[in-house]
Amino acid sequence: MKKALVTGAGGFIGSHLVRKLKKEGYWVRGVDIKNTAYTASAADEYLLLDLREATNCQTALSLNTDSFDEVYQLAADMGGLGFIHSEEMEIMKNNVLINVHMIDNAVKHNIPKFFFSSSVCIYRDMEYGEPELTEEQGIPAFPNNEYGWEKLYSELLLLTHAKKTGLQARIARFQNCYGPEGEWQGGREKAPAAICRKVALAAEGGKVEVWGDGKAIRSFIYIKDMVEAIFDLMQSEIRTPVNIGTREYVSVDELVEITAKVAGKKISIEHIEGPVGVKNRNFSNDKIESTGWKPKYDLEAGLRETYPWILEQTRLDC
Repeated sequence: MKKALVTGAGGFIGSHLVRKLKKEGYWVRGVDIKNTAYTASAADEYLLLDLREATNCQTALSLNTDSFDEVYQLAADMGGLGFIHSEEMEIMKNNVLINVHMIDNAVKHNIPKFFFSSSVCIYRDMEYGEPELTEEQGIPAFPNNEYGWEKLYSELLLLTHAKKTGLQARIARFQNCYGPEGEWQGGREKAPAAICRKVALAAEGGKVEVWGDGKAIRSFIYIKDMVEAIFDLMQSEIRTPVNIGTREYVSVDELVEITAKVAGKKISIEHIEGPVGVKNRNFSNDKIESTGWKPKYDLEAGLRETYPWILEQTRLDC
């Protein structure tokens, strides 16, 4: 039986990944600084640890009589666009500490495979209509926020350790992920969850507020597709960064329109001031698709599973 460590197992993607690995027959230890209502039940063992501390990383990676076959490093201080723009200093400090200590201790524990969850935030802003960017075009780099710079540094940190040691690196640059059990309020939620919440709370014929002019282009990947891609990448021989996302791109206004369609509501949009981020995203997914993986959910199909869950949360929260 293979043994896997999932850090950030109390988070959205991490908790779903734990379940995926269990279905694949793994023994799984989950680690996070927190527990949630959706998390630890699927893991064989769950530890509450602050991975900003080196000794806690040692504890997370230690087994009594064996060692982990795979480590999935998803632990990070992160959230939606508003959080990324307001907590820049904390994001850079906390995430660099986690990644430095986790990578260093993975080498000391002779971990064979180490997965790192990076982000498409490492890329520069793009003009509308630009052709796809490949992974190799991430450098020379010009991320538009500190979260992207931290992710790029941590990628290079891992690749440098892999070059000097026997550690096999797997790096995924995530596009925006959404689905049931994700953050849906409080400032750390991503755009699909935020829009689902706003539509759920709006009256028939009501308004939904959108930051900026609503023209910013994004791609969103459903959680079930995401964890399949993570697993397929880890089993592959690709040791360079890989984009994970879909080729379906929509504007923020179109995201609202699709969500309203799923909800069966007539909704109008009110554009207000707020952080927008980059104007456009367009990335190649050729490398991840070379593993045989392809997304099974388009945006509307994913929202049809996500919106009812968030609608129920809004009702429970009342």
